[in-house]
Amino acid sequence: MSTIQFLQTSPEQLAELITEGVKTQLEAFKKDLHNKEAQDDLLTREQAANLLQIHETTLWHWTNKSKVKAYSIAGKRYYKRSEILGSLTELKK
Repeated sequence: MSTIQFLQTSPEQLAELITEGVKTQLEAFKKDLHNKEAQDDLLTREQAANLLQIHETTLWHWTNKSKVKAYSIAGKRYYKRSEILGSLTELKK
């Protein structure tokens, strides 16, 4: 077992260093979690069409052809951002 010695470091300084390290890690975790949550937000038809840079009628055709999955509530359609991005396919050269 190895030992670590803190020379010329007071207990208060050590506590502050640990606190700063934990804060940094929590902020990184929070940012990563927020990015994942943002990908699952619901988009209206207009927002989904704008994301894909297409007309709303094209989005309607793609939805009817099951290229893009839509969800409905109270007669309104919504699209999950993650599913829209997941439906994109890479072009082969």
